[in-house]
Amino acid sequence: MIDTLLTYGGTVLAAVVLAGLSFGSFLNVVVYRLPIMISRQWRAEAMEVLAIRPPPPTRFNLALPRSRCPACGTTIQAWQNVPVLSWMLLRGRCATCSTPISVRYPLVELAGAALLLAAVASWGYGWVAVCHYVLLMALLALALIDFDTLLLPDQITLPLVWLGILVAIPFDATPTPADSIIGAVAGYGVLWSFYWGHRLLTRREGMGYGDFKLLAALGAWLGWQAILPVILIASTAGIAYAAVGLARKTATRTTPIPFGTFLCIGGTGALFFIQRITTVY
Repeated sequence: MIDTLLTYGGTVLAAVVLAGLSFGSFLNVVVYRLPIMISRQWRAEAMEVLAIRPPPPTRFNLALPRSRCPACGTTIQAWQNVPVLSWMLLRGRCATCSTPISVRYPLVELAGAALLLAAVASWGYGWVAVCHYVLLMALLALALIDFDTLLLPDQITLPLVWLGILVAIPFDATPTPADSIIGAVAGYGVLWSFYWGHRLLTRREGMGYGDFKLLAALGAWLGWQAILPVILIASTAGIAYAAVGLARKTATRTTPIPFGTFLCIGGTGALFFIQRITTVY
C-alpha cells in the first residue's frame, strides 16, 4: 500500500492529503447545513398545504451565506477556514468570542484525508479510487447526519443507489452490473421486510425508510453478497451502542438508535475488507 501511495512521489502524495482535508472541510458544511435545508423545505411545504403565508425566504444552501460562529454570529474569515491548521491556531475557539469549536470539525477533515489515502492505497491513482472515495465520503456524511438528527437524506442516498449501479458497468473492481442491481433490490427488500414484520408484531416502527435506501445503495456498490455481512456488522455495532447507553443510563429501551450510522460502518468495513478477502480467496 505504501508503494502505491508513493508511486508518483511525495509531491503528489502531499496534494492528495491536501485534497482530502479540503473535501473533509466541505463535508462538515454538508453535515451541518443539509438537515437545516431539508427542515426549511418541509416547513415551507407544510405552510403551503395549510395555506399559511410563509415569511420572506432567506438564501441558505451549501454555499451561502458564509459560515458564521453560531454563538456570536461573526463571519468566519478565510484564514480561519484552513482545514485542521486554523483550528489548531485558534486553539479550538472562536477568534471573536472564544466559544469552543467542536473537535469534530478537524477530525472530519482528517478523516477526509485518511479515506482518500486509503482509497488510493487500495485501488491506485485512477477513477476506481475516485468513485470509491465518493462512496466513502457519502457514507461518512450519512453516518454523521443520522447520528445527529436520525435523518438519512434522500439527496444523498438515492443518487448513491444509481451511481453504484452505473459504476458497476465500466469497472472490474466493482460488482458486476447484475450483482449490483440484485444488491440494490435485496438491500431495500431485506430491511423493508424487517420493518413490516417488526411493525406487525409490535405495532411500532423499528426503523425509517432512509435505512432501506441506504442498504440499497450499499448493495448497489458492493453487490448482493455483501448485504449479510453489512447487516451483521451494523447490528453488532448497534447492539453495542445501545448496551453502552443502557449501562451509562443515557438511554432507555425505547431510545431511537441511529442505525444508519452503523450501516455506514458496516458498508465501509465490507468495502475495505470483505470484498478484498473474497477477491483473494
